[in-house]
Amino acid sequence: MVAQQAPLTPCPAGLWVRAFNAKKAVVGGGDLDSVHRLKPEASERLRRAAKTRCDAAGAQVAFGPMTIPRVRPPLVADERTQLLGWLDMQRAIIQWKCEGLSDEDAHRPVLPASPLMTMAGLVSHMRWTEHCWFEVLFLGHSSAGNPQFDETVEDADMLVEGVPLARLLDEYERQCAVSNEIVAANSLDGVGKHPDFRSAGATLRWMLIHMVEETARHAGHADVIRELLDGQKGYY
Repeated sequence: MVAQQAPLTPCPAGLWVRAFNAKKAVVGGGDLDSVHRLKPEASERLRRAAKTRCDAAGAQVAFGPMTIPRVRPPLVADERTQLLGWLDMQRAIIQWKCEGLSDEDAHRPVLPASPLMTMAGLVSHMRWTEHCWFEVLFLGHSSAGNPQFDETVEDADMLVEGVPLARLLDEYERQCAVSNEIVAANSLDGVGKHPDFRSAGATLRWMLIHMVEETARHAGHADVIRELLDGQKGYY
């Protein structure tokens, strides 16, 4: 079965990448530890640089769109910076665990009792989880197109056979960018707007904390999957 992946609307302005290093890089006059988005021209340069994902022989070697900095948030910062900083770091770990994987390995199951928990399936799950919490539950957008709401197929968001890992990573990155735009534009005390789901009654703050927990849990799964695939391991 080949999953049908709904197209994403191109993200405005920025990649969801946070800081390279506040002491070494400045974009648009502000240090990168204090801003969440890059200026459009900087973002576009990064997007163009991200397109090279195949080796010289044309083999499908799946790397993340770029090596996303795995940077902890500042020890002293406002609440939004802290929460987004920890979430961005966990997102970056998911991307990092995919670096260098072939499509064959990305779709190879290694957990006997969980055959859909492949690296590719995990990345797809995280993409749709971002969409679920921030676009559907918080903003109140339609759940149509998000396979997590398909009650006829179990774990439909992980059914990604035949979908290249590079595509899944790109879709995940862009979905995270949309999530960060939503967080930047709304109060942490704001409550979700979807009328049909009880979880929409949570505040944006609650949803952010949940997404840190959710993403960190699956980053741990990615640790195990990657080590079982090819022996690669590392904390962050």
